[in-house]
Amino acid sequence: MKIGYAVQGSTDRAFLRGLRDRWCSGAELVEGAFRGSTGLSLRRELAKICDDLFKHKGCEVIVFLSDADTGEWRDVQRNEVAKLPDRIRAFVVYGMADRNIECWLCGDPQYIASKTGRAVAAFRAENPKGAFESAMGITRDDKKEDEIASLVSEAPPAVLKTWYGQRSFKDFFDQLWAVGRQRGCEIENLRETATPQS
Repeated sequence: MKIGYAVQGSTDRAFLRGLRDRWCSGAELVEGAFRGSTGLSLRRELAKICDDLFKHKGCEVIVFLSDADTGEWRDVQRNEVAKLPDRIRAFVVYGMADRNIECWLCGDPQYIASKTGRAVAAFRAENPKGAFESAMGITRDDKKEDEIASLVSEAPPAVLKTWYGQRSFKDFFDQLWAVGRQRGCEIENLRETATPQS
């Protein structure tokens, strides 16, 4: 299976790669254009990315992963999904992190602390992006994508259940789970035991 994707940055790409490695390791990830790089309106840009990944690169599914930044994640997500071409919405997963992807990664501060040797408190901030990048040793020239992908692919099931407590991750996961069932990827069931918190 070919999974097309378009993300905002290297940490988002690594996060997605870790999920692929965990649940559908035989799938090929095909990167689409970087969102916001073309100067086109969002509606035209999304259509162009989708056409490229579906028509020219043979992808069966497209995953968009973006950050709400300071907006309300659900509103930002609805606004962007509404700009997708109607004909391809059924083949798209549109993840929107509440603030940024580091909030998902640090959703279980103890797990990240245990992997980085930093204090748990460093990852409890409302926006843990700086603490996460510092702990991972991310620099302009080294984005630590392999290490981040491993954090995701090797996370114990209990960690994913904690991530699932974040409503924006739950929404993303539920979309992935539905697509996984259709496409034959065995995705662990987090839906029965976790209770969303925020």
